[in-house]
Amino acid sequence: MTKYKCKTCGYVYDPEKGDPLRDIPPGTPFEKLPQDWTCPVCGSSKVAFQPC
Repeated sequence: MTKYKCKTCGYVYDPEKGDPLRDIPPGTPFEKLPQDWTCPVCGSSKVAFQPC
């Protein structure tokens, strides 16, 4: 699964880890995140992320 990096702050979303603070389970691909999901570090929207 592809990791995605926030262009604003550099946070990397790792689908193998998910986002436990927002109840996103491990194994959730970036494409399957809710549309209103935001970067847990800086609050940027999904459009601020790019594959890395």
